[in-house]
Amino acid sequence: MKHAPKSPPRRGAALLLAMLILVMVATITAGMVWRQNSALQIEAAERARAQAAWILAGALDWSRLILREDARSSRGQGSAVDSLDEPWATPLAEARLSTFLAVDKDNNADSGPEAFLSGSIVDAQSRWNLRRVVADDGTPVEAEVKALDQLCTQAGLPTGTAMRIAISVGAAWAPRVEPAAGTTQQAPLPPSRLAELSWLGIEATIIERLTPWVDLLPQRTPVNLNTAAREVLMAAVTGLDSGSAERLVQARQRKPFASLEIAQKLLPESMKLEEGRVSVGSGWFLVTGRLRLEDRVLEERSLLERQGNEVTVRRRERVSLLAESADAVTAGAPR
Repeated sequence: MKHAPKSPPRRGAALLLAMLILVMVATITAGMVWRQNSALQIEAAERARAQAAWILAGALDWSRLILREDARSSRGQGSAVDSLDEPWATPLAEARLSTFLAVDKDNNADSGPEAFLSGSIVDAQSRWNLRRVVADDGTPVEAEVKALDQLCTQAGLPTGTAMRIAISVGAAWAPRVEPAAGTTQQAPLPPSRLAELSWLGIEATIIERLTPWVDLLPQRTPVNLNTAAREVLMAAVTGLDSGSAERLVQARQRKPFASLEIAQKLLPESMKLEEGRVSVGSGWFLVTGRLRLEDRVLEERSLLERQGNEVTVRRRERVSLLAESADAVTAGAPR
């Protein structure tokens, strides 16, 4: 007698199907939660970035106001003098952002965000301007090449570095000409800041060593006797030795030079202060604003031009750093 085949238990199949459905629902739910969390994180990061940008923009506007008021004050005193004892030259030490806000019971240092703001204004004409090293046609200017060579020597760079830089930037700044037929050679891209000398084959170590004393501005500018370092003064004034440069530095600490004639009295007759190479005032300033949020640091660096009461932003860059990296950069920055 034959027995009919047994059918698989329906109860076990139903349980297996329920488990599969549960796994699928859990997977889909987990994916949705992950997507939602990711969207929230992106939104929070974007909001923090926008807020940081607004804060740094406000800090830049505040710097422009300080420079504008300084110009009005100098004009009221009858001389356009910029020195290191003026308000713009005092750096803003790191302070909690909430201390800058209105003081009330709902907005104080304890309830404010964990954000810290710092910044500084530096006279760009306290450094020697690399734009002076070549003429409009791209040919090196002998006196300025000697000045750059002196700074290269102070920085411990090899002999011939100054002429090498002059030739490189001269080729980039020379008037553009159409390449000859059948050739594809093009002139190098002109640098707009000192770090971009790397485009011309200048090594990073050379740029780093020159940074404390050299800058690159959009136009030729003189060195400010009231703010420049001793090494820069020696490069800007032909024949100036370290002793005479130190005499100028000590004299301006007692009282800033109101004119070149006053500074000239402290020097031997053989050392002439040329008006096109040195001055007692400035029209270009470097502004750095830094916002620290937990372990992230957002730093904005701007180049400002001041003409009379008008202060215009000519260059602006923003850098995001880790707090540890930012501290290292600050420690190694030139004073």
